[in-house]
Amino acid sequence: MKRLFVFSILLSGVFLCAFVSKNSGEGIEIPATAKSDLIICHTGYCLSYDENYKLAKWVAYELTFAETQGTFARNDKFKPDPLITRNSASLADYKKSGYDRGHLAPAADMKWSAETMAESFYLSNMSPQDKSFNRGIWKKLEEQVRDWAIENKSVYITSGPILEKGLPTIGPNQIPIPKAFYKVVLDYSQPDVKSIGFIIPNQGSSLPLKTFVFTIDSIEKLTHIDFFTRLPDNIESRLESETCVNCWNW
Repeated sequence: MKRLFVFSILLSGVFLCAFVSKNSGEGIEIPATAKSDLIICHTGYCLSYDENYKLAKWVAYELTFAETQGTFARNDKFKPDPLITRNSASLADYKKSGYDRGHLAPAADMKWSAETMAESFYLSNMSPQDKSFNRGIWKKLEEQVRDWAIENKSVYITSGPILEKGLPTIGPNQIPIPKAFYKVVLDYSQPDVKSIGFIIPNQGSSLPLKTFVFTIDSIEKLTHIDFFTRLPDNIESRLESETCVNCWNW
């Protein structure tokens, strides 16, 4: 069904499938989009690409228990996204920059097929990340979310950089260095529907993950992204306004 959903998005003029209803779990990880948005979908994830910043505004996907059990090895073959034909980051932008090519959809979440693993290394899925951030607190959050996918059978994940004008840049294409990154996670299994959001500065940290929990409403204000628009309105309102740290196992 995931592959059919992706194909349907690519065919539709407004990038949203007709069969995605507000009462369905299908596609609920995809934030609100406009006709002018450049939405790109690969086998395992979709993204909204900002040609001005040459970065994804968000990368979204469902992660299931079965997918966490995949065995395809990380290949580290970074390359431009073939579906982005202009205003793309390049390998040269990151070379000797001092910054990691930080995954938004982590390779470890895409180990369920050779195709998804390869696509996880597209530069459209990368943002400049401080090495201690990427290999430390951000990795820790990715591992925690995988544990939640295993525990809850499936979670919906949306991640991205917090972009703003005037950021320092790297490389010949002047790729912005985000000051912080966000991640929004939804468990849509009934009856205990729950969500949680994080904002983490792009630097190393030894603080507990709980330190970086924010309401989804506050993340929306910072990013100008409208999450969970395909949920019933009453559920969307509740999930986005509350912070329920104890709803999740840590």
